[in-house]
Amino acid sequence: MSVTDPRPGATTTGPHTTTAAIRAANDAGRAALVIYLPAGFPDLDTSRACLEAAADAGADLLEVGFPYSDPLMDGPTIQSANQVALDHGYTPADDFAMCGRLTASVGVPALVMTYYNLAWHYGGTDRLESFAAAARDAGLAGAILPDLPADEGGPWLSRAAAHDLATVFLAAPTSTDTRLDAVAEASTGFVYATSTLGVTGERRSLSATAAPLVARIRERTAKPVGVGIGVTSAEHAAEVAGFADGVIVGSAAVRAAGQRGPAGVATLVRDLAAGCRR
Repeated sequence: MSVTDPRPGATTTGPHTTTAAIRAANDAGRAALVIYLPAGFPDLDTSRACLEAAADAGADLLEVGFPYSDPLMDGPTIQSANQVALDHGYTPADDFAMCGRLTASVGVPALVMTYYNLAWHYGGTDRLESFAAAARDAGLAGAILPDLPADEGGPWLSRAAAHDLATVFLAAPTSTDTRLDAVAEASTGFVYATSTLGVTGERRSLSATAAPLVARIRERTAKPVGVGIGVTSAEHAAEVAGFADGVIVGSAAVRAAGQRGPAGVATLVRDLAAGCRR
């Protein structure tokens, strides 16, 4: 079931569209599959092709990483890929231009995922406003800014709302009840639950802290909850699909893109999508 028109130029933007994409998957009896890939790896055209391949193979949402020189959350696989893009000299303006071409060709929502400092220093007199406007103009449905605390997100949230962008905040297993309350209240689109502490990366098994964290979030909100960090295989996807609304995969997709390009991404996503349906 699709909540968007898959034709080029279809509208796939806004927090409600992001939520609807996840709920459409849930209504079909499965978890939504969210795939992260960085812009500009191994180059801009190929990164767009990989994202398009992910959408064609069964991803319900796309996260487009904008490379940043001082990542706090990214593990070695994503750091290495981002460095390739930075070495090419690509800028956020280049990344937005690529996103515009991407969103014109896929029928699923795409969100930018990057660090708040990049948005804060984007061009223009009101830099956050400029970043939000650029995201909207590129057809993006929202933003994930992992280092922005929910209780300090007011300046960004006002700009995002003005441009009909979802804002997804992160919750960790160690988050206090007060922090979870803030994340649940401020998030639009969905809530991102991190399965474990530490940086992104592929793992042999999932942390036992993920399911209890999702349960704590659901005590506070009816918004969809997606689980990421460490989700690597179809078996992991099936496990997460048993207790969460969305399955978020990053490092494994980046590795597939680096090894086999769009074909490798498509193969992995088909496998993950099958896991989400189990």
